[in-house]
Amino acid sequence: RFKETGRIDAFRMKWRKGEENQPHFYWDSDVAKWIEGVAYMQREAPDAELEALCEDIISEVIKNQGEDGYFNIYFTVVEPEKRFTDRNLHELYCAGHLIEAAVAWYETTGRRAFLDAMCRYVDYIDLRFRQRRDTAFRTSGHEEIELALIRLYRLTGEKKHFELAEFFLNERGPNEKGIADAPLSNIQAHLPLREQRTAEGHAVRAGYIYSAMADYVLETGDEKMREACEAIFDNILRRRMYITGGVGSSPFGEAFTVDYDLPNIHAYSESCAAIALAFFANRMLSVSPDSKYSDTVERILYNGFLSSVSLSGDRFFYENPLEIIPRLIDKDVSSNQRLRMPRIERQKVFRTSCCPPNIVRFTPSIGNLIYGDDGETLFVHQFISSETEVERDGRRVTLRQTTDFPRDGRVTLSATEDLKLALRIPYWHKGFEGETHLGYTYFTLKAGEEYTVNFDLTPRLVSTRPESFYNAARAAVMRGPAVYCTEAVDNGENLRDLRIDPTKTIEVTSDLTFGIPTLKAVGYRQAVRDDELLYFDGLPTLEEKTVTLIPYYAFANRGISEMQVWHNLK
Repeated sequence: RFKETGRIDAFRMKWRKGEENQPHFYWDSDVAKWIEGVAYMQREAPDAELEALCEDIISEVIKNQGEDGYFNIYFTVVEPEKRFTDRNLHELYCAGHLIEAAVAWYETTGRRAFLDAMCRYVDYIDLRFRQRRDTAFRTSGHEEIELALIRLYRLTGEKKHFELAEFFLNERGPNEKGIADAPLSNIQAHLPLREQRTAEGHAVRAGYIYSAMADYVLETGDEKMREACEAIFDNILRRRMYITGGVGSSPFGEAFTVDYDLPNIHAYSESCAAIALAFFANRMLSVSPDSKYSDTVERILYNGFLSSVSLSGDRFFYENPLEIIPRLIDKDVSSNQRLRMPRIERQKVFRTSCCPPNIVRFTPSIGNLIYGDDGETLFVHQFISSETEVERDGRRVTLRQTTDFPRDGRVTLSATEDLKLALRIPYWHKGFEGETHLGYTYFTLKAGEEYTVNFDLTPRLVSTRPESFYNAARAAVMRGPAVYCTEAVDNGENLRDLRIDPTKTIEVTSDLTFGIPTLKAVGYRQAVRDDELLYFDGLPTLEEKTVTLIPYYAFANRGISEMQVWHNLK
């Protein structure tokens, strides 16, 4: 799709004013994320054609990089006179993604050309922003470069890269210039980072800067920054996150709003925001191994992230609503001012295409989320069949995890040498009999022995606090980490009329059409009336119905249909 839309050819810097298909200011980042994803895929399944295409793009970056080290397509061929003058035009954001792509490409191939080019670019950014301070703005409008610089520092050991990241983190705060039509809170610049305690503004930008803050804590032990990270995460977890792990409830600014404002039909819940929160949560596991972080990663993986991709793998959601009523999409027919509604069908291509390449780079890097290692204890954060190696006393020790999770709750671990382990006991598993600390059980796995745990995947009803007013007195259905939903395809129209009977057992079927079992619940809905009265006295007559629930991640794969996550109860 990037080839078809001109994004890849734009790296040749051939566009001239007056021509069609003018490069956009974020195109660099789109392709950079794609290259990063290819780098991860090459490690498991090398593909010569993809490698050659990436090398061709990289050669264009090197060829068209300025003598001073600068590289940006838009500000080279469209508005070269406006370099570093408009905070909202993603210059540093694009630079960050190019840096991450270069790091990943070097780690995969061992070739330094791309990495060296980006190091020269970073030196130029450092010169302009930190040394001369002659730019029109001090910090990024769309954060990303901060975490990229720390990643570059960890690879190269060059302290100057970390110092530039530190500069951007410390400079962020009041007395900064904002971006057009948005407050400083939209770019998390309303307070110095160490003083922030709530998740504010654009959810993707927020997730990226919070990830950089967590990285900074890991490098420095900065206690005030750590306090900010922990407070912000708890605010998200307890008051501003959907049951699916989605964040950013408002389409206006793609942003967090106020506590408990989590609408279903109008949920923005951008795919990139779910990925950004997973980055933040996973980094916080290294700061403090607490299962609230790994539980959140799991919630995102099986719900708010996975829903972004069609079952066919070639269509994507930018937004991930928790309820769909198709007839409301065009309800404002008498006005040019329409209330914004999420798309109800996944798209093959977007003009703003940040989500698909983010999915491309996140999916093959999921292995980075499974384990953690503090040098003494190996943490098992996620339940995914895999092997990992760690070094203990100069020897390599291999841990193998075997599971069919989340179809099945059985997880088996074995190791080639005695190994201290910490296994997450997920929040949804009830009845674990061993001792736990912050959601982990600690033990030594003996060489050659197996440790097996059977997690309880019994379907359950989940409620929300009354402050979360959209879903007060309603319930969602979950099985393990997976959120389920109903669709009209299975249950008929007017899903809001469905009432699930909370006293009856929810059946786990053998239907694996969507990868994990479909569920059946006992429910009720209004009997069909003979009259056409809009209102009538008394209570409706209810008829028992079987309610079919499918995994939330699989919704909108069978045509346009009503869908809902939260249900009325009988």
